[in-house]
Amino acid sequence: MRQVLTGTAPAPIGPYSQAVIQDSIVYCSGQIPIDPTSNQLVEGEIEAQTRQVLDNLCAVLDAAGSSPDRVLRTTVYLTDLGLFPRFNAVYAEFFRSHPPPARSTVEVAGLPLGARIEIDAIATVGD
Repeated sequence: MRQVLTGTAPAPIGPYSQAVIQDSIVYCSGQIPIDPTSNQLVEGEIEAQTRQVLDNLCAVLDAAGSSPDRVLRTTVYLTDLGLFPRFNAVYAEFFRSHPPPARSTVEVAGLPLGARIEIDAIATVGD
């Protein structure tokens, strides 16, 4: 197993990796809307938070030698499923492959630092 660590995404704040690679699969830890340059939560509407989360996830995927087009599955955690349509519009901008990745979306009571969204992913790497 190989660890993925990049400065272009927020550093882990606990005993976990941004991602790990095993057998040409990258397992990305959940990303919340932290700006990696300021280490501050991006405030604002769900669209801004979703973009930051997906930018962070793309940075981790890139560091692993992968990309959004190679994502097999995501899990999305929202603090309010009423935000789903607005989140989904931004999500569709990032995942344009056909077929799109498999996905689960769940409502949760809370996320770190008061974030409204967290997304993790599993993708392929290599040839």
